[in-house]
Amino acid sequence: MTTTPPLRKRRNRADTIRAYALIAPLMLLLIGTFLIPLGFVVARSVLDTELDAALPATSRVLAAWDGRDLPPPVVFDALAQDLKAVPVTALNEVSRRLSYENAGFRALLAGARRALGTPTAFTDPRWKETATWQAMKRATGPANAFYLLTALDLRRDFDAGPPGVAQTPSGGVYRDILIRTLSIATVTTLICVVLAFPLCAFLARRSERTRNLLLFLVLLPFWTATLVRTTAWMVLLQDRGVVNQMLLALGAISEPLHLMYNRLGVIVAMVHVMLPFMIFPLLASMRAVDARLMRAAASLGAGPWHSFRRVYLPQVLPGLMAGSLMVFIVTLGFYITPTLLGGPGDQMISFYIAQFTTGTLNWGLAAALSVILLIVTGGLYALQTSLNRRYGGAR
Repeated sequence: MTTTPPLRKRRNRADTIRAYALIAPLMLLLIGTFLIPLGFVVARSVLDTELDAALPATSRVLAAWDGRDLPPPVVFDALAQDLKAVPVTALNEVSRRLSYENAGFRALLAGARRALGTPTAFTDPRWKETATWQAMKRATGPANAFYLLTALDLRRDFDAGPPGVAQTPSGGVYRDILIRTLSIATVTTLICVVLAFPLCAFLARRSERTRNLLLFLVLLPFWTATLVRTTAWMVLLQDRGVVNQMLLALGAISEPLHLMYNRLGVIVAMVHVMLPFMIFPLLASMRAVDARLMRAAASLGAGPWHSFRRVYLPQVLPGLMAGSLMVFIVTLGFYITPTLLGGPGDQMISFYIAQFTTGTLNWGLAAALSVILLIVTGGLYALQTSLNRRYGGAR
């Protein structure tokens, strides 16, 4: 009995292989430029290997310690053994890691190493403090939640009850930055909706030729780099810029308004950059609206507001949600515009990620902030998908 597959089946298999071969370059590009770097960022947010690599014996003793009272005296022997053998480069690395909690660790470890073999090696009062050893225990790895907790202004507290985390002594820093980033993105998205909705309603009712001409005007700034557009807003909004000079000439103001280096300048420029991302999906939904349904609602006695709310809005809701999600997510990652037009209190989370990556070289915290931003973005996407399925299906 023959086992050769039928000709149709073999052709289907060949077609499938050819189809996958066509998208293979794109898949390899996505894996190499997106999935692998994303995996590296996620892994870097939980990896904490400096203490284990530089002070392995001390790390083992601290891992067995409950973190409440002072560690057993054997920890001093382990630390002395490690400090005697550790290379200078590794000692610098663990000093840098521990200085994220206390800047005095670098001098503390260096002093103990210089005094090894003498009675004064561990006479510094900080070696008698539980907080010193707790900070070192929090650095034991190879993986822990130190950077993720720090990004949420929390830290592992061995004296606290379950869940064993508490507010960092410095208070809220990164949560405020995250809330600020979300608030700026929310305001930008709402303004884009307010501006784009009537414009799209107007465009949807125009002829093809008029609509294409007006869309070209919308697209024209979209083809310009974000840095160039932000620089143009700096020219417009500065104290001696076009806006202030015009208002002064008209007599509307007596002295220049401060339109730059504040939240107003940031949001104005970001709305200008993001408005096309709202217009196109919303306009596509509005062009697909069935006008007969509106006429049917009117013939059944529905008023304009009732027809808009129950007939028109459900039809354009998928485009509205898609545009809002696109504007919101892209706005979360803005870096250039807040840096150039905002003040110290207007910088978004991407500014701090860049600072930790290229400035202080705290890659763990930069990765943790990136992971939190990724989680927020993924949550919003899941919410948008759920709402779209619910209301889109209802439509």
